[in-house]
Amino acid sequence: MNVLIVGASRGIGFEFVRQYRAAGARVTATARDEAGLARLRALGAEALALDVTDAASCARLAWPIDGARFDVAVYNAGVYGQDSRGLQPPEQSVFDATMHANVLGAMRVLPSLREALAPGAKLAVISSRMGSIGERAANFGWLYRASKAAVNSVLKDVSIDYAGRATCVAFHPGWVRTDMGGAGADLSVEESVSSLRRTLAALTPGEHGRFLNHDGSPIAW
Repeated sequence: MNVLIVGASRGIGFEFVRQYRAAGARVTATARDEAGLARLRALGAEALALDVTDAASCARLAWPIDGARFDVAVYNAGVYGQDSRGLQPPEQSVFDATMHANVLGAMRVLPSLREALAPGAKLAVISSRMGSIGERAANFGWLYRASKAAVNSVLKDVSIDYAGRATCVAFHPGWVRTDMGGAGADLSVEESVSSLRRTLAALTPGEHGRFLNHDGSPIAW
C-alpha cells in the first residue's frame, strides 16, 4: 500500500504514519520544519517539507509526488485558532491564520493530488463534528467550527471533481487526546487512528462525498 499523509509532524497525522509504517505500507508524509521531518524519517517515511499556509510551498508539492499512485491520501493539516465561549469576534490575525491553515491550505493542496492518486484511491480530510451545522448544539470555538464547516465544503467540491477516480470523505476523528484535544478527551490517538484506518479500508464508492465519524457512522453536514 502507498500512503500520503499531509500534516504529519505530531498528533493524529504522526500516528497515521506510525501505524501505516508498522503495517508495512510505503508512506510519504509532510511536515513544516526540520524537526518534524526528522521524526518522520525516523519512522521510515519519505518526508516532504510543506507549509500549507504558504502558496509557494503548496505549489512545490506537486513535483515530488507526481505519478506516485497513492492508494490512500489523508489531509490532516490544521489548527484550532482562537478559543471562545459565545459570540466573541476573533482577532483578525487569528481568523486569517486559522482560515489559511484549515481552508485555503486544503484548497491549494487537494487539487494537486489528482494525478498522484491510484485508480480507486481513497482520499480523506480530517475535519471535526464541530463543523457540522445539522448536529450543532453549542457555539464555543466558533472560529474553529466555521473553518471545519468550510473545509467540509471544500471536500464536497473535491468529491464532485474526483468522482470515478477516488472515494472522498470528511472524517470526524473523535475527541482525541492530542495537544488540540486535551488530556480529558475520550480517545487516545492510537485508538482514533486505528478506527480511522479500519473505516478507510472498508470504504466503498457508495460512501463517496460523505461526512463520517471515525467508526464509519454518518454525520450530518
